Order: sequence, then C-alpha cells, then structure tokens
Amino acid sequence: MAANQGQTALEEKIERRAPSLPITSAEKANMIIHYYRGEMGRMTSWRDRIDRTTNWAITVVAALLSVSLSTPTAHHSVVLFAMLLVSLLLLIEARRYRFFDVYRARVRKLERHYFAQALFPQADLKPDWAEAIAKSLRTPCFLISYRDALFRRIRRNYSWMYLILLLAWGLKISTPKLLPDETEAELVFSWREAVHNAALGPLPGWSVLVVVAAFYGFIFYASLHQASDDGELAHGEVHV
Repeated sequence: MAANQGQTALEEKIERRAPSLPITSAEKANMIIHYYRGEMGRMTSWRDRIDRTTNWAITVVAALLSVSLSTPTAHHSVVLFAMLLVSLLLLIEARRYRFFDVYRARVRKLERHYFAQALFPQADLKPDWAEAIAKSLRTPCFLISYRDALFRRIRRNYSWMYLILLLAWGLKISTPKLLPDETEAELVFSWREAVHNAALGPLPGWSVLVVVAAFYGFIFYASLHQASDDGELAHGEVHV
C-alpha cells in the first residue's frame, strides 16, 4: 500500500515537472526561431491595431467634413465634434502604441544582436544582449511613457488630420454661405463677424476661439517635440 502511494506521488511529481531547457546549440537555435516568430506575431497584431485606429480617425475626418462643408444647414460644431472624436482615437492609439513598442523592442534586439551577427559577425557584439529580453519577459514593463507615445503619434499622423480640421473650421466660420443663416457675402470682412460665427450654444464665440487656440497650441508643441535618441531612434531611420 505504501509502495503504491510512493509510486503515485513520484508519477505526479514527474507530471508537474517543468519542461527541460534547451541544452545543445541546435535546441537553442530552434527555440530562438520559434520565439522570434511568436514575438513577430504579437508585434504585427499590435501594429495592425494601431493602423486600424488611424484608419478610423481618417474616416471620421472625411465623413464629418463632407457633412459640414456640403450643406449650410450643418453647424460648425460638427467640425469641433470631429476634433473630439479624433482626439479620443488618438488617446486609444497612444495606449496601443505602448504595447506595440514593447514587442517591437524585443524583435529588434533579436534581429540586431542575433540574426545580424549570424549573417555577418562583428566584434562589437555585447555578450549580455539577451539579458534585456529575459528581464522584459520576467517583468514586462512599458518602454515609453504615455506622453511620449501621444506626442509620437501626433507627430507622425495626427498633426495633419488636426491641420485639415482647423482649416475646415476656419473656412466654415469665415464663409457666410456655409453657415445656417446664409447671406450674399462670400467671406466675412471683420474679426467681429468671425467671432460671432464661432459661438456655440450658450458659449460666446471668443471663448470657443480661446479653447481651440489652446488646444492647437498643444498640438503644435507636440508636433515639434524632439524625441530622445534612445530606443530604435539610435539604431537607424526605419522605425514606426
């Protein structure tokens, strides 16, 4: 009876044993290849999510601009609403970009230190290059702050969308024929008229202009913000 219990305990211990680590060079190479394919899959998946958010933002801009500029009955707040929706998509994309950056960094470390070295060895290879990947696997953490991710996405894509929306909004409030109370005038001829046309419900036009100016001041600052020369920016021009 005791022998059977001991044999059962031994079998359970064997079943719970962790998989053996690769020992030979062939096993290690096979492991790295499969790991690289897995990280490439995750990186590609998050890259697809980023592109999808950008496509949604472009669709929002195109759709709401066609609604706002195609008929004078559409209020200029439609363009402001488009700015709000694009900003929401930008916040989502910045979060997704932080995840993408983690997997991209792992893939690039493998490519730079392992595959490139296998194709053309160089003497300046760091012997501890895999330590950063192992540390990231044990304790995953973001490599870029939310602020930097936000600024990077504004600089790469969203600054142009915001510029188009600003031009469309300026055209909307400065062209009487595009406003609900259509007149014979082609353009406004005074600053007071433009401020009056920018009114939004109970909000006077000057307050709307101040909010829009402050928001675009932030967009302009983010567009000109210089990223630090770390990460992939320090290893080449091809980066996302």
